[in-house]
Parts: sequence; structure tokens; C-alpha cells
Amino acid sequence: MEPWKEELNKVSTKYHVIACWLAGVLDPLWALSDYSVIPERWQEFFVIRLVVAGLSLLGLAFRKKISVEMVAFIPVLAIAIQNAYMYGVMDAEAFQKHTFACVALFIGAGMVVFWKLIYSYVAIGIALIANIVFLKLFSPLSLEDIMVNGGLLTFTVAIFSILLIQTRYNLTKKEIVARLALAESNEILEEQKGIIEEKNKDITSSINYAKHIQQAVLPNFAEIDEVFKDHFVFYKPKDIVSGDFYWFANKGGKALIAACDCTGHGVPGAFVSMIGNNLLNQIVLEKDINDTSQILSLLNDGVKSVFTREKEQEAQDGMDMALLQFELGEPHTTPKSVQYSGAGNPLLFIRNGLVTSGIADEYGFKPFEEDMGVWGGDRTPIGGSTATGYVFKSESIELQEGDTMYIFSDGYPDQFGGEKGKKFMIKRLKQLLLSIQGECMVRQKEILENTLEEWIGTNEQVDDLLVIGIRV
Repeated sequence: MEPWKEELNKVSTKYHVIACWLAGVLDPLWALSDYSVIPERWQEFFVIRLVVAGLSLLGLAFRKKISVEMVAFIPVLAIAIQNAYMYGVMDAEAFQKHTFACVALFIGAGMVVFWKLIYSYVAIGIALIANIVFLKLFSPLSLEDIMVNGGLLTFTVAIFSILLIQTRYNLTKKEIVARLALAESNEILEEQKGIIEEKNKDITSSINYAKHIQQAVLPNFAEIDEVFKDHFVFYKPKDIVSGDFYWFANKGGKALIAACDCTGHGVPGAFVSMIGNNLLNQIVLEKDINDTSQILSLLNDGVKSVFTREKEQEAQDGMDMALLQFELGEPHTTPKSVQYSGAGNPLLFIRNGLVTSGIADEYGFKPFEEDMGVWGGDRTPIGGSTATGYVFKSESIELQEGDTMYIFSDGYPDQFGGEKGKKFMIKRLKQLLLSIQGECMVRQKEILENTLEEWIGTNEQVDDLLVIGIRV
């Protein structure tokens, strides 16, 4: 066997041993989740999980007698078929909750599985066939129910996982070949440079594809334009994909818009943003909930449910958010009032273009009075350390013509730059917004972009950027 193949097999074996141990140990523990999701069948599911765990550990025991790929293929395929059967016997509510188990499988596989692309295709194909068979045999749900309650999310994450596995496999293979070749001859240095460039090209290509998927779930600007005649969305990811995202819904005479800042940026932040977007759609569009306080509370519970696998291992992933709900007048196109709830992100509200004087609050300005203010919302984020069942507060106001509102992530005020390399800060952002109130919102966006570009100068953008402005 060629040296590079031997080393690649060693790397694969290391990852696949981890995969078997994870499947053998953690899969039975998910019976705790089964007990919560579908208690009447948890014992049946537990038996199935024990069988899957046994197969995983059996493959581990005989790993020297089977191929490196099969060591991981056995637990991945067994868990996929297990989840397919569970899907088939669940109602819509349980189906929706169990979706996160399938999402966890694909994300976990993307991190520990290390094989050629054909194995991903075979695993996904068999899993798809198993889902179709079990859903046909046992499930009362329609295709629409399946897609709305998690089928679409599962498919999207599966695509992400295949891309991640293939990128890791190709990059590692090329790295091993390049390193061994470099040891043989200094002439390979030029070839090594080309391989590194190819790595960057592969990574960028994969992330660019992920960008298209993320952009597909962002709101359609045409829908926003129908409600808000004078507005802007300034959105600039730090990397190709973003942990910041904006969300919009118009339903039943109420329009909702949110500025969200997820844990991390780049690919990890993008994963969290897709989960947040999906949960918001479920809460507002499927459950028909439009009160901002209740939306954030349910979103907090949903995020915690996704990222918490065991009570003693509570994850800290989550997001900050500012959410606005507009009551629309006839014919549902003119905002009459606004309700605001915030989880770590404030609302800047301007009326008559005036500034009130007074003692500063934690954001640098006194709360809203008659002309302008900062509504702080709740300091606690969505998910993370925020308790399950936490009730977020809300504030409302009747709108007047000319009222202007801004919601944003912390990317703009936290950007370093200027002569002394300091943060821009929310105080400076507020002063900038006040100084441009005579401009239309499209022009305001241009000024924000130009100001930030001058402020950054030769510095690096440190975070994703999102600012949304709306004028009545």
C-alpha cells in the first residue's frame, strides 16, 4: 500500500473508532429524550437503541477484519434506520421534536465520519428509502406535514454534512500527500503551494455553496417592501456565511421583523442561524403566535431543547435578538403601532429627530421619553444560560408619521477602528443616526456603509454586521 494511503487509513480509523464509541455510548442515552417526546413507546425505542449500540460496538471489536469505512458505516446506517422507524410511528408534534435527533446525527457524522463521497451517497440513499418505507407503513402524516415539521430542515442539514465530510476527506488526503512529498524533495515546494491554493479553493467553494443555502431561507425583500415603504437592511457577514440573520413574517394584519445575532460566525454561526430561522417560522407561521414576548419565550425553549442533550451538560449556544411586531391598518400595509421585545439587542426609536438629555443607562442614553430613546428589552439571550420558561417583557407604542426605528446586532457598534483603534460604540451609532434623519432610508444605508468603511480603515472586520432601519 502506498505511504499516503496507509496514513489516510490511520486518520480514518482514529475518527471512526470515535464514531463507534459515540454511537455505542450516547445513542442509548437518547432514550431520555424519547421518554419526553413519546413516552408510550420509549421502552420499544430503548430496545432498538440498545441493538444499534451493540452493532456499533461489535463493528468496533472487529474493526481489524473489516474495511475502515465499514467501521463508521455500520453505526451511521443503523442510527439512520432507527430514526426512520421512529419517524414512522410519531405524530406531528413528536415528529417535529425528533427532527433534532436526525439533525444531530447528520452534524455528528459531519464531524467524525471520514470516508469517500460514495459512502455518503449510499448512507443517505438507504436512509431515504427507510424513511419512505416506514412513513408509508405506519405514519398518518401527509407529505406536507412531514416537510413542515422537520423534513425540509433534515434534508438541508444532510446536504451540509455531505459537503463537510467530503471537504474534510479531500483536504486531509491532499495534506498527507503534500507533506510526504515535501520530505522527499525540495522541488515539491512549488507543488505544495498549488495544493494549498487548491485547499482554499475547495473550502471557499463549499462555503459559497452554503451561502446560497443560507440566503435561500432569508426573507424576500419584495415581501418586506410591501409593508415598509421606507426602510433598509444593512447586512454584511464577516465571512462568507453569517451568524447574523434577519427574519420577516406578514400574517393576519401583523408584520414581524427581527435582527438576530447567533453564537459565533462563519459556518458554526450559520448552522445556528438556520435552526433559529426554522424555529421562528414554526412559532409564528405554524402556531400562529404573534406576541413578541411569547415568541421569544418559545424560541428560547426551542433553542435550549435543540442544544441541550443532557441536563448536566447544558450547551451555551444561542442568539441575541430584537423583535418588532407592527399592527397594520387597512389594507394591511400601514403600520399603526409597534410592539418590541429584545433578548440582548436594543431598539433605537427616533421621533421628531430630537435628543433628550439625562443620566445614561447601560446603553449610554436615558430611556425613551417623548422624542427618542433606547429600549433595552431583556439583557438575557435566547438559549445559553437563560432558564427554560423565561418570560421576556414587551413594550408597545402607537406610531406617528415619521417615527423611525433601528434594530441591529452588536457587529456595528463593536467594530474597531478610527485613529485610536477603539470600538465604534452604540453612542456614536446613535449620534450618526440622528445626524442623517433628513435622508431617506436608502441613503441612510449608504451613509452607514461609507462611515463604517472609513472607520475600519486598514483594520479587519471583527464580526458579522446587521442593521435594520424602518420609517413610518
